Amino acid sequence: MSMTPEQAAWFRDTFTRLVDNVDIALMGKRDVVGLVLSAMLAEGHVLLEDAPGTGKTSLAKALAASVQGTSNRIQFTPDLLPSDVTGVTIYDQANHKFEFHRGPVFTSILLADEINRASPKTQSALLEVMEESRVTVDGVAHEVGRPFLVIATQNPIEQAGTYKLPEAQLDRFMIKTSIGYPSLAIAERILAGVVDRNPSAQLKPVITTGAVADMADLAATVHVDPAVARYAAQLVEATRAADATRLGVSVRGAISMMRMARVFAAAQGRHYVIPDDVKSLAGAVWTHRLVLDPEAEFSGITGETVIQRALADVEAPLARATA
Repeated sequence: MSMTPEQAAWFRDTFTRLVDNVDIALMGKRDVVGLVLSAMLAEGHVLLEDAPGTGKTSLAKALAASVQGTSNRIQFTPDLLPSDVTGVTIYDQANHKFEFHRGPVFTSILLADEINRASPKTQSALLEVMEESRVTVDGVAHEVGRPFLVIATQNPIEQAGTYKLPEAQLDRFMIKTSIGYPSLAIAERILAGVVDRNPSAQLKPVITTGAVADMADLAATVHVDPAVARYAAQLVEATRAADATRLGVSVRGAISMMRMARVFAAAQGRHYVIPDDVKSLAGAVWTHRLVLDPEAEFSGITGETVIQRALADVEAPLARATA
């Protein structure tokens, strides 16, 4: 059953109220908030590559507060163990049985801070829970519930003491984006003490976690015309055929685009996806999945360059079905 125009209008209004609420804490970062919220409703995860002190923790707390959810933060360090993330089974001497003690991953919004400072073994501990929303310990699966969003932050690779995320890990993230520094006007307000030190604590919830799950289910019913799906597939193929890439967009990346595009369309009050939705999301959804040829990188070509060339070369369909 496809989303109706009435449901699309409700989705748009609720989405806008959520963005407005979170932006109280982020101040002037509506585009980033919209992207992260879209990823949550598409049931994906977010990679933020940013400098320290740009509001990543505030974003996670504000999202959790807006949906009546919980948030946890893990500071990734070289000595962090996988069990520190997922949890561990401990023998209870009083009851003479083993009990599972949940790790910080059991939350609505998980901020995995500086994920590339942890060892590859600990990084991989997030793989199953990000893909399947569950943790398996000693052969027993433990569901983390809905909604579940991982916001992982990453330092620039050139900084000392970091481990580059492998391609398999990068592909698990639905989008990659950055918050960036505040504008001059906002910075002046912060320095003048006008802005609350912890604005997330003052936020009132807009919807419940149950309603977030309902919105995610509703977004999945947004109509995608075969011509739009073909357009996305052609763009994916173009990234694979590009001379500058050793590895183009994966099948998971193509599926992530369709999931994000459905949410993006509903957030604008449409019950159908248009080619412009794909164009708008291509950079955030696909750039981090590309593996460039070393010679191309040396000559200054970036993932963004490959995506923009694909968008320029592949003709978008003109028909905009509204089924």
